[in-house]
Amino acid sequence: MKSDRLLSILLLLQTRAQVPAHELADRLEVSVRTIYRDIEALSASGIPVYAERGRHGGIALLPGFRTDVTGLTADESRALFILAAQGAHAALGLDQALGSALRKVMAALPAPHRPAAELASRRILVDSARWMPGAPGSIPVPVDLDVLQDAVFSDRRLRLRYRHSGDAEPKTYTVDPYGLVSKAGVWYLVADRHGTPRLFRADRVQLATLTDLPVQRRPGIELADVWGVLKRQVEDRPVGVDVTARVARDRFAQFLRLKGQFLSARPEDDGESEWITVRLGFNAVGDARTLLPFADAVEVLSPSDVRAELARAAAAVTVLYAESGSARR
Repeated sequence: MKSDRLLSILLLLQTRAQVPAHELADRLEVSVRTIYRDIEALSASGIPVYAERGRHGGIALLPGFRTDVTGLTADESRALFILAAQGAHAALGLDQALGSALRKVMAALPAPHRPAAELASRRILVDSARWMPGAPGSIPVPVDLDVLQDAVFSDRRLRLRYRHSGDAEPKTYTVDPYGLVSKAGVWYLVADRHGTPRLFRADRVQLATLTDLPVQRRPGIELADVWGVLKRQVEDRPVGVDVTARVARDRFAQFLRLKGQFLSARPEDDGESEWITVRLGFNAVGDARTLLPFADAVEVLSPSDVRAELARAAAAVTVLYAESGSARR
């Protein structure tokens, strides 16, 4: 839209003393002729903008001119305040600078957009760090967050059909959402169930339904508080058993879909081999038996006690079927 383009030109000119017309044209994906027409339109509306011809010329605003128009839409304002966890900025020593910058941006936002921006900062959290060793890892998959977002921003209770890892059938829960967290690219719903904090992976939600009931959060508790508690619970679990295995490439997509929750690191894939190496985390040696349905498409490389456990389980299955076959004859 022309109005959006005019505002973009104005904001670009405010950040630089002078911008060549061809650069504006490239950035806004229009012709140089269109840029000059836009400059005439800005000038006609009272903006003190002018063009200097020649090799070192360009488009500029008269010195000292500023506008407090941010140009941000409501959605852009919300997006701006969906920030990474404090640790990401603390590592660079920028936590205080970030807070100061956000206060300035908030003051500059159009008044109607401020509540939405502030609410977004309290309901959505992005934590870019991977889980600590021993915590469950996974490969991010696309998920539909629309209903979860509606519940988070409308402050309504949510009914979930949710399948836990290792469960064949989903369970039904009614929860009080605090917000959504993206942890290393994987989305989670943070909510209370009967006043107890719970973590739900978005890609395991089979059905989400908004209720007409208002959310019942614990007084004075925010998303960041609940996330901190849940994150410590997950990362403080015993490390358990670290398994290295290889997965046949033609079964890898199915393996990720069914066993991705056990990944503790990104798969090692050279793009050519018939096998892809994975690192898995189990609570106990016996838990690795969940790999048996993949038969010869998954081979555990280490540790030796897990290999031995799977070999015993496979041998027991062989004996069972051999004996049952003899009995039928």
